[in-house]
Amino acid sequence: MQTKIENVLSWLLWPRVVGAAVVVAASLLVWVPFFARGFSCGNDFDFHFESWFEIAQGWKHGVVYPHWAHSPNWSAGEPRFVFYPPLSWVLGAALGESVGWAMAAPVMIWLLVCTTGLAVRALAREWFGETTATLAGALAMFSGYTLFTAFERGAFGELAAGGLIPLVLLYALRQRRAASESAWRRGLDGSAVRLALVVTLLWLTNVPAGIMGCYLIAYVALVAACVERAWWPVVRAGIAVPLGLLGAAIYILPAAVEQKWIQIAQATSVGMRVEDSWLFARHAAADLAFHDEVLRLASWVVVLMVAVTAAGFAIALLRKKLTVLPRAVFVVMAALPVLVVVMQFPAAKFLWEYLPKIYLLQFPWRLLLLIEAPLAVFAAAALSAVRVRWRVVGIAIAAAGMVIVTAASGLFFYQNCDEDDSVAGQVVSIQWGAGVEGTDEYASTGSDNALVAAGLPQACLLEDAQVPLAESAGEMAPTFDPEEERCDATYRTDVWEPETKQLTATTDEDGFLVLRLREYPAWRIEVNGVEMKNLPHRADGLVVIPVREGLNDIYVEWVETWDYWVGRGLTLFALPLFWLLWSMERRGGGKTDAGQLK
Repeated sequence: MQTKIENVLSWLLWPRVVGAAVVVAASLLVWVPFFARGFSCGNDFDFHFESWFEIAQGWKHGVVYPHWAHSPNWSAGEPRFVFYPPLSWVLGAALGESVGWAMAAPVMIWLLVCTTGLAVRALAREWFGETTATLAGALAMFSGYTLFTAFERGAFGELAAGGLIPLVLLYALRQRRAASESAWRRGLDGSAVRLALVVTLLWLTNVPAGIMGCYLIAYVALVAACVERAWWPVVRAGIAVPLGLLGAAIYILPAAVEQKWIQIAQATSVGMRVEDSWLFARHAAADLAFHDEVLRLASWVVVLMVAVTAAGFAIALLRKKLTVLPRAVFVVMAALPVLVVVMQFPAAKFLWEYLPKIYLLQFPWRLLLLIEAPLAVFAAAALSAVRVRWRVVGIAIAAAGMVIVTAASGLFFYQNCDEDDSVAGQVVSIQWGAGVEGTDEYASTGSDNALVAAGLPQACLLEDAQVPLAESAGEMAPTFDPEEERCDATYRTDVWEPETKQLTATTDEDGFLVLRLREYPAWRIEVNGVEMKNLPHRADGLVVIPVREGLNDIYVEWVETWDYWVGRGLTLFALPLFWLLWSMERRGGGKTDAGQLK
């Protein structure tokens, strides 16, 4: 019995477990602003919370993988879940159903921040001791950009990606076989399958992060290959990236194919373009005032993070604490912050224009996601350079700094919640059918979100399919008024579920039935059992169905197009390839201590 107890205690006191526990404990500091000021409704919080709630509602109706969000465009809907990656909204919906909607966002922020800390700790442990690695993990959670993303922006997909980018660096740079072995064996040392899985998870989490991750792997592979004069980094990247993309094909293929059905260019309109967000840029246009306010905060985060990274690097280098890093790792991590800084200025515009798809990042400061790990590693190495008797003081100062930074984030990044933004307000808007604004880039081709009226009936009978259902209200959404009698008749549906609509309309004359539903090619519409095609188009993008006098039994159903089935097939095809690569790497053997490789 005593031996068992000693074994348990030995495991609990194992440095790896203790270090991870310290990071988890430190991550609880992220709740300081919540207790002090309540929840911060960041710029994108509405979008994410609506998505979580809608996913949960879809699950209750038996839709395992929803495609259509019904509450945007004042409950006329949009194909949001075709184009936004699924992992963050699945997690948000699961948390909402398990811990309650009021606590879903705070718990999710804590989980994602904690994941970032643990990932950076795993990266640092590859070359540093447990104490330095644990300190790096703790510092990464309070690097500035993490808190900016959590409180100012409320960008949960990008926050989730913060825990994956350090793993890209880890598995792209890890080398566990001797330099005398072949490039093939060195590239497939057990890291390639892990790197491929991280690529898959990145694309299923956040598109800008997926793009950054792929470019980061290309950068690491080229730099490491040049520094080491070896091909193993290219071999690993060349296998991991295609396999990772194949694993995410279940999302990537439909999103890529169906972009032609929406106005995806709106995602990079004025204010959302790279050239609108150079470091500390200012614009004369009044409608960019809020954009400039966010840009000013982001620019200061850039400056502070780069300054801390540079200071940590200089101190650690002078104290010879970076000699444990292999040359390739040293060069990659030292040059990465410099590259990120260069990309913040107009001189780098040609790179933003000509590198494929990189413009979808929208904001140059998003690249700060790539230097959270180098900042934390260099700062932790610098703190470990002080003498032992001062190290406790240094760590105490670092801990106090984390508290101060977190409290300051609650001051500078905090966003008040108005009645509509609050959790309760959004739940009411979605549950009771009032709906919310639509997302411009998800509007169907040839339609305008600004023309969709609020308060529409589920079905409206018109003699002329093009008659507006409400007058334009300037910057406010037009609102349907039943007293104006624009509809010859109105109807309620028998079934109005997220991806199924059914109603019976008995009409006194021929006409057009306008549904409170945005058009999209994936909707299959039947009238009295006959599929309807080439339907009239309205400027507001609402579905228009020609009906005949008498009984009209109308059935609308979401039908998955060929790209969904091909995407799923490719992902299923990737699964045995992941297993095959894992088996090959496992059989390779020949593990070597990475710290001995130079």
